Formats: sequence, structure tokens, C-alpha cells
Amino acid sequence: MVIVEDELKKIIFPKSDLLSDEPPMETELHLRQLMLLIQSLELLWKDRQDFYAFGNLTIYYSPNQRKSEYFRGPDFFVVLGVARKPRKSWVVWEEDGKYPHVIIEILSDSTAETDRGLKKEIYQETFRTPNYFWFDPTSLEFKGFQLMAGKYEEIAANEQGWLWSQQLELFLGVHDSQLRFFTPEGKLVPTPEEVAEKMTQKLQDLGIDWRDLV
Repeated sequence: MVIVEDELKKIIFPKSDLLSDEPPMETELHLRQLMLLIQSLELLWKDRQDFYAFGNLTIYYSPNQRKSEYFRGPDFFVVLGVARKPRKSWVVWEEDGKYPHVIIEILSDSTAETDRGLKKEIYQETFRTPNYFWFDPTSLEFKGFQLMAGKYEEIAANEQGWLWSQQLELFLGVHDSQLRFFTPEGKLVPTPEEVAEKMTQKLQDLGIDWRDLV
């Protein structure tokens, strides 16, 4: 998603090196969900260098944006077509005007109303983020939206209850009370921990103790 060039020319942006200014995740449940999303996608795309996926990071999209307790950065977001490297924050005017292509908010009692209302409006009208999802790790409420002609339309679930992300070319769905990624073929995208557990089991089946290999 790119800002119109004429609009950029009218604005004098401050220099970058802006630090993220986000509060910590509300509960262990929320933090674990965030880390799962980051780690599993990075593992799946380990050979790609053209994306940025992170979470609980401030997005600076205007030098005049108001810092408000009612608007914080996305819990999880993915930007495509950019260098895969660490960042202190996401500064739109330092990233060729790019906004997130996918955003996932992890709902909580204190943020749910904002995530369903104000943030949805900002992601639709200002960010123009193509795919927006929210997930409540407590109630398991899960919804997703696709930007169509400038407006969000709810994504219809498949038979498994999963939602398709055109941007990621992956399904998202609830598995064991967590929001997970699934391949187009329906395979669960594993976390690094799950991959390690499978490797350990295979070694055990061969009569090998992994500790003997360290």
C-alpha cells in the first residue's frame, strides 16, 4: 500500500530513528499468541527476504498523528515487498510509503471495542490494509476482512472455519484455542518448537538421544 506521491511532497517529515512506543501485551495468553504468529510465519518464509513481520510495534504514518491511549500500533502485522531486517518502529515515510498488507489484532476486554471500531476504520481509510483480522484468545471470536473497492467486506469461512488471506496466500484458523496459519493444502504451519519436537521424536524412533548430539 503506497501513499500518493503528491501527498508525500506536501509533507515535511521528521527524520527517522523513531522508537516504538507501545505498552506490553496485556496477558501471557496474548503474548504467546503474538509470538506464535511471528515465529511460525518467519519459519515458513525462512528463505524469503522480501517481507517484514512483527508485532506490538508503533507505526508512524504521519508527523502530525496524535499519540492517544485509544490508538496503538497493531498487535501483529506483515508488510510485503520490503527488506527483511530488524526495525525500531515502522516509519511509513522511510519505507517508500508502505503500510501493512496484513494486520491481526488480538482482542482483550480493554481493546476489543477500539479494534472493532476505530482501528478498523483507520486500517480501511488511512492504511488501506488489504487484509484485517481480529482474534480473541479467550472467547475465540475470529473475523477477517478483505478490502474491496475501498471498503472492508467480511471474509467467508471455509468448511473448517478458516479464513483465506489473499496477501499471505495462507488460511488462518483456530486450532487448539490458538490462531494458526494453514497452507493452501490445509497443512498446519508449525512453530519452531513443534518442528524441534518432531525431530526429537524421529531421533528417538531411531534410538538416538538428541543430547548425545550436543
